[in-house]
Amino acid sequence: MNIDIVTESRSHRMVADNGEGVLLDRLRQGDEGTFDELVTRHHSALIRMALAYVADREVAKEVVQDTWMAVIDGLSRFEGRSSLRTWIFGIMIHKAKDRGVREKRHVNFSSFESVDDDNDEAVDPSRFHQSGEWAGHWAFPPQPWDDQTPEKLLSSQQAVTAMNRAIEALPQTLKNVLILRDVEGVEAKEACDILRITETNLYVRLHRARERVRQAVESYLEGRTPTV
Repeated sequence: MNIDIVTESRSHRMVADNGEGVLLDRLRQGDEGTFDELVTRHHSALIRMALAYVADREVAKEVVQDTWMAVIDGLSRFEGRSSLRTWIFGIMIHKAKDRGVREKRHVNFSSFESVDDDNDEAVDPSRFHQSGEWAGHWAFPPQPWDDQTPEKLLSSQQAVTAMNRAIEALPQTLKNVLILRDVEGVEAKEACDILRITETNLYVRLHRARERVRQAVESYLEGRTPTV
């Protein structure tokens, strides 16, 4: 193992730890500007994730508002065993699940995850040859984007809308992973800590979420109604 790489990695972690320590000190001192920056950084993602547990955006906003109040109240007791972001998202998930139960607008989470993670297919099997020498190969391959690259697609408001709708329509277990990894850029280990899943499970869910969104974009390009 390269000693320089290990030393550099430890150095980066120390800088990150020191940075979060300074942030915590400011928050505990009641620095309103620092708290506003924290809210700005995470508020939208918290609402998106809350919507995976409750059925109404207004309720999701209330859950996130309660989360921020709990963060303010609990800062003095935060021991730093996880990152600040992991702690905040954990509070929100707990409150969102509790609110969903109380409002009776949720499904059974254990059965939801079982169906979604164990029995679901990332890609429709009918798109593959089922027998013969080409068994397992594409029968109907993904449409080539050619000049319609992701960058150019993003210039189309309709494509952006199609992608956003596809993300919003994802099952809870897939949506949360996609938001954390691809929207918020959270590292894999931290995402696992937030969602309390294994790294293998994380990557399986992430693959399925990305594939569903891709299929929705394909449907948009082909003029079909996307199905997620």
